[in-house]
Amino acid sequence: TRKYADNHDYNEAETRELLIDVMLRESGWDPAERNVREYEVSGMPNKSGTGYVDYVLWDDNGKPLALVEAKRTTRSYDEGQHQAKLYADCLEKEFDVRPVIFMSNGYEIWIWDDKQYPQRKVLGFYTKDSLQKLFFQRENKESLKLAEVNKKITGRYYQVAAIRRVGERFQEGHRRALLVMATGTGKTRTAISITDMVLKKKWAKRVLFLADRNALVRQAYKSYAEHLPEVPIVNLVEEKNDDAARVVFSTYPTMLNQIENLEEGKRKFDPGHFDLVIIDEAHRSVYNKYKAIFKYFDALLLGLTATPKEDVDHDTYNLFNAEQGNPTYAYGLEEAVGDGFLVPPKTISVLGKFLTEGIKYAELSEEEKKQYDDLLADDETGAVPDHIDPGKLNAWLFNEDTVEKVLKQLMEHGIKVEGGDRLGDTIMFAKNHKHAVFIKEVFDKNFPQYAGKFAQVIDNKVEYAQDLVEKFCLPQERPVIAISVDMMDTGIDAPDCVNLVFFKPVRSKAKFNQMIGRGTRLREDLFGPGSDKQHFLIFDYCGNFEFFEQNPEGYETTSSASITAKIF
Repeated sequence: TRKYADNHDYNEAETRELLIDVMLRESGWDPAERNVREYEVSGMPNKSGTGYVDYVLWDDNGKPLALVEAKRTTRSYDEGQHQAKLYADCLEKEFDVRPVIFMSNGYEIWIWDDKQYPQRKVLGFYTKDSLQKLFFQRENKESLKLAEVNKKITGRYYQVAAIRRVGERFQEGHRRALLVMATGTGKTRTAISITDMVLKKKWAKRVLFLADRNALVRQAYKSYAEHLPEVPIVNLVEEKNDDAARVVFSTYPTMLNQIENLEEGKRKFDPGHFDLVIIDEAHRSVYNKYKAIFKYFDALLLGLTATPKEDVDHDTYNLFNAEQGNPTYAYGLEEAVGDGFLVPPKTISVLGKFLTEGIKYAELSEEEKKQYDDLLADDETGAVPDHIDPGKLNAWLFNEDTVEKVLKQLMEHGIKVEGGDRLGDTIMFAKNHKHAVFIKEVFDKNFPQYAGKFAQVIDNKVEYAQDLVEKFCLPQERPVIAISVDMMDTGIDAPDCVNLVFFKPVRSKAKFNQMIGRGTRLREDLFGPGSDKQHFLIFDYCGNFEFFEQNPEGYETTSSASITAKIF
């Protein structure tokens, strides 16, 4: 339903009754309860020395948790800010506790916990539980600058540095932090350690972990369960919320639905429900679609992204109150490779630039002519066209002859394992489900000896696709070639993967970096005892590196002769 702006100029009394009372009820408060409205205080700097607080929200022990200063809709919240502070002073003198200050004109609400932070805009009032929690943390939280890092979870130097920097930033009064860490360097583990820190130091009672796909939520849930087994957790995608849960996992759409739906006129989660919100893979597309979530929850915000800091977009830096190019902490692919924590990519870029420029045979280098001949020559006549325009080339990419040649090149020149006998684990990124199925059909036709198990389509149209993902990530399991549509692009931990095939154009830089990250993880003894994974191979058939002007080291393929071939 379309919502129209309410442009009425309500006076203060109408603002309270028609707008503020409604929002208080949504958060579980009853404005009609005794001493809530127009509570008299003494000690105001006026002739009588008395004042009347618009609303006081009381704790069960009879002490004030918060006050609400109301103004008519046409007035700004800040016109009543000093008045609200004076009321808070009076209440503090009377009850020996400092109430939280809310200020509202019915359309906007601002919270001011002036013992900790400047005022900030919120999208609703806190519930009693959230205010009690805030009071507990205010009195009991310990310094994050002195927090110990659990080295069993995060023992690498850069992980410790990232955790310490986030702790310092929060301790300094900032409420948002952004970590830029290359895929495979342990972003989730770092988030787990930060969660462990804020729980133990009493900065948080409840943490929300958000990701954009069910598989990523499931994977993060499993990691938390492994490393923080004593912490109650719940996955909202698969279970109902558990009030005892300290860490809640959700996709963005699931959480948006939870925020928007009321139960008996009350919200499931008020703005103060979570103390830390973690955004897995924070970038513009997530912000643009789901910024309502980040605005709704009045929590510390931690963003995680694998996108290199120079490529992180302006909106993301803005969301985390960071200067362009200056995240809270960054640890990139180049550093990780240099430190020996990741392996680098090497590429075979095949006919890449021709996708955008077209092909004129006479203008090709000798190496490019060889590629052109290998892939475009007619099998019977050997003839090759002297020109192909970009539009037709796209169609060429998806015909049977092309797919056969791509698969043949992969099977011959891809990195091998088991002494050169078997192709190493491979992810092939396909354009869509139909394309993926077509690739598998062509593979099975050309390599019948693998009995239909070697290459499998993995996307959200395949039943039990998650089981295939998990099997692919295990050593010695089938499939060896995962023909993926979106499901394997991000968040999959597959250290045995040594070949990536880009058989689709990618136009999102963030996504492209994530996809490359599928191959970067270390794997000891992959080629036998003492023979570790040193690099991985990228076959780019769609000009993606040229498009993004990224050119990892070119790679001349040499495949070790198969042991079987030597024997026979």
